[in-house]
Amino acid sequence: MNHTHFQTELDRLAHTGGVTYKKDAPLSELSTFRIGGAADFVIYPETTEALCRLLALAKECEIRHRVFGNGSNLLFADDGFRGAAIFTRKMDKVEIDGETMTLGCGVGLTAAAVAAQKASLAGLEFAYGIPGSVGGGVYMNAGAYGGEMAQVVASSRCYNPESGDVFTLSAAAHRFDYRHSVLMETGWIVLSTTLELKQGNAAESLAKMEEIMAARREKQPLELPSAGSTFKRYPGFYTAQLIDEAGLKGFSVGGAQVSPKHAGFVVNTGGATAADVLALVEKIGQTIFDKHGIEIVREVEFVAEK
Repeated sequence: MNHTHFQTELDRLAHTGGVTYKKDAPLSELSTFRIGGAADFVIYPETTEALCRLLALAKECEIRHRVFGNGSNLLFADDGFRGAAIFTRKMDKVEIDGETMTLGCGVGLTAAAVAAQKASLAGLEFAYGIPGSVGGGVYMNAGAYGGEMAQVVASSRCYNPESGDVFTLSAAAHRFDYRHSVLMETGWIVLSTTLELKQGNAAESLAKMEEIMAARREKQPLELPSAGSTFKRYPGFYTAQLIDEAGLKGFSVGGAQVSPKHAGFVVNTGGATAADVLALVEKIGQTIFDKHGIEIVREVEFVAEK
């Protein structure tokens, strides 16, 4: 690993204005869970060119690296992240042309839903309130309230870290499934995504979005840090209901708690560590297996230190 060369080139990128970065920055401040130690480098590319250059540089210097969106659906290790944690939140360009909307990978899904509504475009209302980014949403086929990214994605511009190629991925080539896409299998990075929406009524879309947010506030523990829904649906079962019926609502390990409001969420009640969350998740999984003989799968991704 050539940290010296990496830092030199990173400084050069920062000087040209395409990148900003911090060293030894706490990931807890960049995670919706508010958990995680420091990363060696936290880097914010501002353009697709800067992101591609960063990824090529990290590979060249053999620096461990990962691309993150809004830090949702993630649990960072207590000891942090050794290497470069690249956050795309400054890649937030929005372009609208008729019924198509092209979004930088760092655009928040809620911001994208608002932009569509203001342009009288319908079909993205379901994304209102989802805490992730467009890139992350495409990566895992995020969805809620009857909608998912698979329904609106027309294409994505992607980067292949292995070859260095930038290419367009068609809607079908994403191979979307429940909380899954081909990106999870390939390691390709979403640079931007084009959505195909429909002409709608701005007032009707706003009303639908407000209805969705009201339902979120009523049913979900939005008042506490979390990584969203902790487990994937198990075929034929509502996972949250299984957890509730097992008597685990409100059960805690350290500062991590099964939300008393919605058993599908593990929340940070204050000072929770990644170790607390992992121990609680293991307890939940073992309890459900003992009672029903099924293995529920964690949706939240654990990002280890090394």
